[in-house]
Amino acid sequence: MAFFTYRSLDDLRAAIREQEVDLACDEEIRLLAQPVAIGGRVAGNRMAVHPMEGCDGTLDGRPNELTFRRWRRFGEGGAKLIWGEATAVSPEGRANPRQLLLNEDTAPDFRRLLTETREAHRHRFGRADDLLVGIQLTHSGRWSHLRPVLAHHAPTVDTVTWLNRARGERLPPDYPLVSDAELEALGERFVDAAMLAASIGFDFADIKQCHTYLLNELLAARNRPGRYGGSFENRCRLVLDIAREVRARLGHDFLLATRLNVYDGVPFGENARPPLPYEEGWGIDAWNPSRPDLSEPIRLVGLLKEQGVRLVNLSMGSPYFNPHIGRPFERPPVDGYPSPEHPLRGVERHVVAAGELQRAHPDVVMVGTGYSWLRHFALNVGEASVRTGRISVVGLGRGALAYPEFAADVLRSGRMSPSKGCLGESYCTALMRAKNNEMGQFPTGCVPRDPLYVPHFRQAYPRR
Repeated sequence: MAFFTYRSLDDLRAAIREQEVDLACDEEIRLLAQPVAIGGRVAGNRMAVHPMEGCDGTLDGRPNELTFRRWRRFGEGGAKLIWGEATAVSPEGRANPRQLLLNEDTAPDFRRLLTETREAHRHRFGRADDLLVGIQLTHSGRWSHLRPVLAHHAPTVDTVTWLNRARGERLPPDYPLVSDAELEALGERFVDAAMLAASIGFDFADIKQCHTYLLNELLAARNRPGRYGGSFENRCRLVLDIAREVRARLGHDFLLATRLNVYDGVPFGENARPPLPYEEGWGIDAWNPSRPDLSEPIRLVGLLKEQGVRLVNLSMGSPYFNPHIGRPFERPPVDGYPSPEHPLRGVERHVVAAGELQRAHPDVVMVGTGYSWLRHFALNVGEASVRTGRISVVGLGRGALAYPEFAADVLRSGRMSPSKGCLGESYCTALMRAKNNEMGQFPTGCVPRDPLYVPHFRQAYPRR
């Protein structure tokens, strides 16, 4: 079934009315072209590149040729906020063997990556002083490729977590949790990585709390004993300690950010119907898990703001067990499932939730997610979101892989090109899932829009 059949904004508006979703789209894109103040800095427009991972680093965590190419293209693309992708703070926290890793050994490569990104932007636009480039610091937690690192036991999520997928080994019920001492040490790794990022010259560091990776999963650790589980205060303790320590060491000149899940959702599928109340996730109505409950995310942003966080990128869902929530799609990835809802409802879920967070904290610059499925109308809907106070900045993730120059085209012509946008076909996700090569991971890019990735896809899926 084809969902996206819209040839004009009027077609999209008709679909919005038919689906009865709370979305709007503006004819002209003007506000997104305006600058936005973030802390003590200014980004030259309100368009962003999300941290869409390329899975194309070296086995020791350095940027590789494809990484440099991708970041240069983002630099040339015109968005003034480039949110660098997931970069592990420790080797055991990498989600795949080609995920980036920031440490003293890899720092010179990241410095070159940052320099080439800014130079590409300056070469095309004449200046880069209004370009903000950050790095996303992460630990993959239960999704770490070497072995799962669990913050808490979540029975429903545990059923879809593999101890070793290649050998068909499921996670046993007595699998040990990461200790409080280990979490405290990991917090120090986040702080060290943020300080290293600042010394390299990044404008901001993101303490990643999304997509059910470690710090996101801690937020839901209601049944965990000790200092980091149970109460709201305990579950938020580690991220607040990290933010407090980074601010103490680096002051306010270095921007501190976070990409935050506001709603985890539940695993999708017939075998994952959780008992009520459902207390395994974050931002969830315990008695109706299909609905967000944003009270705790709103409260956490207030606490992060007290620690100097001024930039928050809002997301939701988990790519491992409910990808339609995080990334509304036209077609599922090869190991996925057909969308259980019209993708417009997924876009609405993102936009409405972000609006509640932005209105609760109007002094925080919020970056909105979930627009890529809208293709060349993504920024028309984003413009309406900014105009109505639902968001401050609009970003594209998959959309930027397909169409890195989306912002430049909008700035030049006032619109995105219909022939360049993300098709929502999930080829990028399929490449992320593929492991059948000598490096244990294929690089990720847009197969329909970027011919460079066609051979990689054919190698990964020779029968398709």
